[in-house]
Amino acid sequence: MSAEAADREAATSSRPCTPPQTSWFEFVLEEALLEQHLQKPSPDPPPVQLIVQFLEQASKPSVNEQNQVQPPPDNKRNRILKLLALKVAAHLKWDLDVLEKSLSVPVLNMLLNELLCISKVPPGTKHVDVDLSSLPPTTAMAILLYNRWAIRTIVQSSFPVKQAKPGPPQLNVMNHIQQEKELTENILKVLKEQAADSILVLEGALKLNKDLYVHTIRTLDLLAMEPGMVNGETESSTAGLKISAEEIQCQVCYDLGAIYFQQGSTNAAVHEKAKEKFFKTKELIAKNGSSSLHFTIDEERLAGYCQACEVLTASSDDASQQATPYSQIHSCMKSGKYQDIVKIFLEDNLTLSLPEQFRQSVLRELFQKAQQGNDALDEVCFKVCVCNTVCDVLQDRIIDIQFCQLFLKPSKEKIDFLLEVCSGSINLESASEELKRRMAAFLKNLCLGMEDLQFVFMISSHDLFIKLLKDDERKLLIDQMRKRSPRINLCTKPVTSFYDIPASASVNIGQLEHQLILSVDPWRIRQILIELHGMTSERQFWTISNKWEVPNVYGSVILGIKDSLTRDLVYILMAKGLHCCAIKDFVHAKQLFAACLELVTEFSPKLRQVMLNEMLLLDIYTHEAGAGVSGERPPSDLISRVRGYLEMRVPDIPLRQVIAEECVAFLLNWCENEYLTMQVPLPLVQTNPYVKLGQLLAATCKELPGPKESRRTAKDLWEVVVQICSVSNQHKRGNDGRVSLIKHRESTLGIMYRYFMGILFFFPLQEPLVLTTILSLFVKLHNVREDIVNDIAAEHISIWPSSIPNLQSVDFEAVAITVKELVSYALTINANNHFWLIIQADIYFATNQYSAALHYYLQAGAVCSDFFNKMVPPDVYTDQVIKRMIKCCSLLNCHTQVAILCQFLREVDYKTAFKALQEQNSHDAMDSYYEYIWDVTILEYLTYLHHKRGETDKRQIAIKAIGQTELNASNPEEVLQLAAQRRKKKFLQAMAKLYF
Repeated sequence: MSAEAADREAATSSRPCTPPQTSWFEFVLEEALLEQHLQKPSPDPPPVQLIVQFLEQASKPSVNEQNQVQPPPDNKRNRILKLLALKVAAHLKWDLDVLEKSLSVPVLNMLLNELLCISKVPPGTKHVDVDLSSLPPTTAMAILLYNRWAIRTIVQSSFPVKQAKPGPPQLNVMNHIQQEKELTENILKVLKEQAADSILVLEGALKLNKDLYVHTIRTLDLLAMEPGMVNGETESSTAGLKISAEEIQCQVCYDLGAIYFQQGSTNAAVHEKAKEKFFKTKELIAKNGSSSLHFTIDEERLAGYCQACEVLTASSDDASQQATPYSQIHSCMKSGKYQDIVKIFLEDNLTLSLPEQFRQSVLRELFQKAQQGNDALDEVCFKVCVCNTVCDVLQDRIIDIQFCQLFLKPSKEKIDFLLEVCSGSINLESASEELKRRMAAFLKNLCLGMEDLQFVFMISSHDLFIKLLKDDERKLLIDQMRKRSPRINLCTKPVTSFYDIPASASVNIGQLEHQLILSVDPWRIRQILIELHGMTSERQFWTISNKWEVPNVYGSVILGIKDSLTRDLVYILMAKGLHCCAIKDFVHAKQLFAACLELVTEFSPKLRQVMLNEMLLLDIYTHEAGAGVSGERPPSDLISRVRGYLEMRVPDIPLRQVIAEECVAFLLNWCENEYLTMQVPLPLVQTNPYVKLGQLLAATCKELPGPKESRRTAKDLWEVVVQICSVSNQHKRGNDGRVSLIKHRESTLGIMYRYFMGILFFFPLQEPLVLTTILSLFVKLHNVREDIVNDIAAEHISIWPSSIPNLQSVDFEAVAITVKELVSYALTINANNHFWLIIQADIYFATNQYSAALHYYLQAGAVCSDFFNKMVPPDVYTDQVIKRMIKCCSLLNCHTQVAILCQFLREVDYKTAFKALQEQNSHDAMDSYYEYIWDVTILEYLTYLHHKRGETDKRQIAIKAIGQTELNASNPEEVLQLAAQRRKKKFLQAMAKLYF
């Protein structure tokens, strides 16, 4: 072959230049020791390492008298060393699996070239031009071995390789590694150029119908003898280790199948050839048995190849599509018939033929398609997930977390489908007791995990549930449900009508309690309570559901009502109204509160005011969720009621903190700054901390665009928030007598309560200017820390003071949490505010979450530039933002992206760009990004770099990019700017698709 001599020269040229120092006696002794070494049961070191030692000695260059480096001489010493290496390989029976695992590509290339030489293959001869049938058996086998290795090496180089962690840097070791890497790349380049010839050689070998022989230690000794001493035995058909024709065909078919399969990624038709070769290999193994093969084949890998070929080469006719579930699913995924996938999975739950990994991979692919915007796939994902879960249950595997997440909010349709899958996945007549036990345990645990009794009744009344669980097991389940909700009387079957049950007092009470729990009609609730109190006077019916919760400030007043019926009715009406309010069912909440107000007006002015306050909060919620969403201002009557609540001075009225918070937030959201700053009564400001804080916020927002003097109000707000966030250290003696240091929030310093840091007050805010003000305040407070490394940027951040007198007193941990929660809430109000997106990105950057940071940096640019179709404003992509994006890409090993982003800076950072381009272990698209580079200096450096590395293809790409006429330095400035802007747009859009 034309490459062997070049390869050998390349391999030897990278060795250290040291003259040979081994005597002839040592060689004779070394050969004798090798014979003894190979005869040991388990030689140490392994024989394969001897090949490396011998070939390294034989390939050392020599130095002449003029101190010039010469190629290794072809003397007796070097020939014996090469022969020793060949003997070790012969001892290993030329097993390519063993040799490839232990030897590098350059060493194995040198070894096989020596085998070709000693087998008398003329140097420089193309193997494809040689007739294998006319050659001696050992010579033909040497050619086959070389070409099989060439094909296997090409296939292996296409697989991803995990980079080893580098140890301490050592210059000589690094140089050796770099030399070996360059040598390997050169050999691979030659092998790939000759791949077509190697395939033809192996295809020709399949036509040989005769046994071949491979060299043994004995035949190698005979070849090394003087020509006059050889009796011609090595040329005969019986010399060496016999390899049968069928074994040769099996190995060659497998290797050809692997190279065809690899080529199929660019040429789908080649997959047919791969399928033919792999199935031929399978037939030969089945015929002869894998144990009879001289060279082993990984049968699991072969089975995977066969399975992949069946799917990839499936024809379009209906008969072939029905061949296997794999091809059916593959066809459904390509054609978009996702409901058919559910049917296939449901049918497979009975046969359990599909592997778990395959099921999970299909589900992952469906989830990815759903996340890309195909909402119709959400239902399919749920159904496939249910099928997989039931399959896991039957095979006694752990239930996947995805099923638990999808079942957080069950519905009637979800329960119906789950029961359908469970019923279709088990044949009760033929199923084993173990399978029945697993299914019964799954359904029972499902009931115990549900809170809605309607869904529990759906499962417990299903035929499958009744057949799987015995009577005593169902009773035990009912007892467990009773313990969880002691006032509920469960039955195993749902009751269709209250009047259809027998006239039993206990059953009547239980059914009435059930109806009481489910009803939201205030008049029906009153009627049920009258009936219940008529049956028994010993029960407190406000306790029958643990979902009925009333704030403690109200509970003490309500439970003080003497009449038990009135007490139950008021408590239940308020609890149900608050629950409806929490789930945004404002219509029913208003009905329940109105009925409760009408009831308490008759006997309790205190509770009447309580209900008026709750109805005010309800009206605020109703407006914010309805007309307020479209920006419609609230009616003046509602604003007057809010002001009236804040100015209220009725003594002994229980008040909920949330109402004051919502009222102040309501006024801020609708820009009632004039009232908060000028008209609010002074006593109200001094006594109500929420009004005080609202006044400071309103004043700051009102004067925010004004002159520098407006910072006085900002300073007042800053001091208040710093006091709120301040803590003092105190010593406390524990129960064990030890003194511990605790942090205690000084309530006397702040004007809010200590749980203000839970930001309950801020969350109702929706006015962008108010949110921006609060965000910038907390961001500035976060940046004041002495140990802060990465500042967070925010709008209007310059209005706040830059220092705090007592820095140690601030609870910065709480401040950091507040910033994260605030920006998350702000983005739920407006996900397209680019300043808020930059803050979120900075937070992720500061916490070393670089991929998420890039996501939000890119999103901030996208929302203010019509997905980069317009120029991103310079106040969004500042130099600081670009530098952080560069650092993110660098730490994610996306070095080409780093170089491109360096162009975005006002002054191009060539140092960082060049350093990034020198990195060879890059995780981005590398040369496919060159079209986005407009800086000619960077492109010229790329051209030089690829030329230095010998990377011709990449160098051509860089030359093509630099040769575009629009990048010519002689062009007008407008043309150059237009070219840069066009590349910026395409690059940022490509980045967005990558990280969104």
